[in-house]
Amino acid sequence: MTLTATKFTPEVMLSAPRRMPGVPNPSGKLALYAVSTYSFQDHKKSSQIRVLDIESAASHALVEDQSASEPVWLSDEEVLYLKGGDNGTTTLIVRHVKSEETEPYEAGCIKAPISNVKVKKLPNGAIAFACSALTTPDGEMFNPKTEKKPHSTAKVYTSLFVRHWDTWNTENTNSIYYGLLEQKDGKYSLRDHKLTNALAGTQLSSPVPPFGGTGDFDIGPEGLVFVAKDPELDPAIYTKTDLYFIPLKSFTESSPPFPRIIKTPGLEGYSNSPVFSPCGRKVAFTRMRSNQYESDKPRLLLVPDIRNPDKAEEFYATADGAGGWDSRPESILWSHDGSKLYVTAEHHARTLIFELPSTPSRTTSLPTALQTPDGSVTSLHLLAAADDSSDDLFVTTTSLIDNSCYSIVHPTSSPKIISSASKQGKSFGLSRPSIDTITFPGAGGAYDVHALVVRPSDFSKEKNSNKKKKYPLCMLIHGGPQGAWLDAWSTRWNPAVFAEQGYVVVCPNPTGSTGYGMALQDGIRGEWGGRPYNDLVRCFEWVVGNMPEVDGSRAVALGASYGGYMINWIQGQPLGRKFKALVCHDGVFSTLNQWSSEELFFPIHDFEGTLYDNREAYEKWDPARFLSEWATPQLIIHSELDYRLPITEGLAAFNVLQARTVPSKLLMFPDENHWVLKPENSLVWHREVLGWINKYSGIEHEQRLAEQVDELRVE
Repeated sequence: MTLTATKFTPEVMLSAPRRMPGVPNPSGKLALYAVSTYSFQDHKKSSQIRVLDIESAASHALVEDQSASEPVWLSDEEVLYLKGGDNGTTTLIVRHVKSEETEPYEAGCIKAPISNVKVKKLPNGAIAFACSALTTPDGEMFNPKTEKKPHSTAKVYTSLFVRHWDTWNTENTNSIYYGLLEQKDGKYSLRDHKLTNALAGTQLSSPVPPFGGTGDFDIGPEGLVFVAKDPELDPAIYTKTDLYFIPLKSFTESSPPFPRIIKTPGLEGYSNSPVFSPCGRKVAFTRMRSNQYESDKPRLLLVPDIRNPDKAEEFYATADGAGGWDSRPESILWSHDGSKLYVTAEHHARTLIFELPSTPSRTTSLPTALQTPDGSVTSLHLLAAADDSSDDLFVTTTSLIDNSCYSIVHPTSSPKIISSASKQGKSFGLSRPSIDTITFPGAGGAYDVHALVVRPSDFSKEKNSNKKKKYPLCMLIHGGPQGAWLDAWSTRWNPAVFAEQGYVVVCPNPTGSTGYGMALQDGIRGEWGGRPYNDLVRCFEWVVGNMPEVDGSRAVALGASYGGYMINWIQGQPLGRKFKALVCHDGVFSTLNQWSSEELFFPIHDFEGTLYDNREAYEKWDPARFLSEWATPQLIIHSELDYRLPITEGLAAFNVLQARTVPSKLLMFPDENHWVLKPENSLVWHREVLGWINKYSGIEHEQRLAEQVDELRVE
């Protein structure tokens, strides 16, 4: 499944194969991954499960089936995957990697959809199996295909959190199920053909929606650990999720013990990424301090003995509670001997792997970053080692030019690239020299701001030294607002797509951005249109004054979510007159409408209180205060299923622009949420967005002239 193109276009990006992170088998000789491709000719998606030979980098298709998903290793040469049925059932299929030698077989059948599969080989040779499924109030798996259809579509609510992300909430919630896969006569089968609900009768729900998955729980020889929202707190107001432990001896218990909470005094926010140690007695995980700040700094913690959950130790703890490591740890991997942890965290527009001792008392210095390929780490796994003192990691990365790269990373040597889906961007006509970074003084000159720069693939500093050729500026403003532009691949906001149209793309990480320390990130609180806006003004001025290849008189700016808010804010400010066109995707029209969102803890934190107790804070940075200044042509994009920022925010902005006779256009998707994910919709999105900015920047005129020249040459 390969794709080669001389020019990187939206069609190329959206139809290119999308590889999932690779997972090595127990011996470390093979890696398993899923890949999908979309054809705009056939208007169909195709999917494969593939096996990669790590030494030779050759791969072959193991399964080619649209209904097959979530492959996991059962042994060195056997793979289990899920196969969905038309009636909502899920079959567990086992297949040998040498598929031509043996036929796949069924290891069990579940009468409902399941997902988030994890397996763990137990000391007795059996395999513990865990997954998640939507569950009814009586603790049974929910199958929408067999559900009795009501005569009315009415929904009645008497509490907060009536909808989330893109779904109206119901009584059904996520739950974790477990079972045992036993081998008989050379074949695996699910014992008693059933799974047990680990959370039945607990009022707990895991994984945590909307984005929770396998990272929300783990299997060990002692049982299950998982994170779940505190059932005593309103999920619309508080972010608190706790870590729980369920002791299991055989994974065949029909009535599991009640979950035991892991106590973390002083830390009351999100818990994430629980991982058992190799010995199965310890658990490492992350937890935030604030229970109303979704982007608070995660702290790394250790449970020294899971059988004694009353004790958890914090790494880099400080007396003031701020924590000594000013980074945001995410995923966690134990070393073979359990003496070290490998932890991913953002750092200056990349996601890196950091190494540290696995015992908090031994962390006398800050973690060191391992050498990894260009870009950002998305997944890491241990490879088999001759002895427990050596750790080789199988790492998946992406970058601004490469959508998937598998490599072997060692703590003390340079990484070895095994396989790149796009040959390090060459298949797309992209290359590393087109990527650059700049640093400029932020608002007030008290700090520096970092930005990524992506130039067209045909740009040459040598050829451009005469300064005759200038490229219009395309400024991309990220969402979050506690987020960042990373050296990482995206099919929704890919800077290279814009650069290949003929722009110099600048992606600033202003106040509020992650990966540059908590002072810069937290500086946006109560400052939505303040420091971040001034950073962007400084960015524009620095680029125009220091990058001679940039034409600031033909600049355009685009943003989504908080970036969409900033577009609307810029529209009413002096910077708005510097741009020829603006694009606002799912943006905030008025901050006074933030309580139409679902996660109310977000505005409560960022605007320093509730709408009714601190209304002036919401009014201060309200883009709707400056509607009389709106004058720059603007494209508005919004979707009906966006419950984070309801579509009325987009409609209001569009109506104002139209009423003021400002050139404007509305693009609406009735079947998308905060993100545009469906390939055909995404293609329309790109065509409309590029068409809009190209029209006002003059690139459309240049493209037409070039086409006319080509036609004359042909004649």
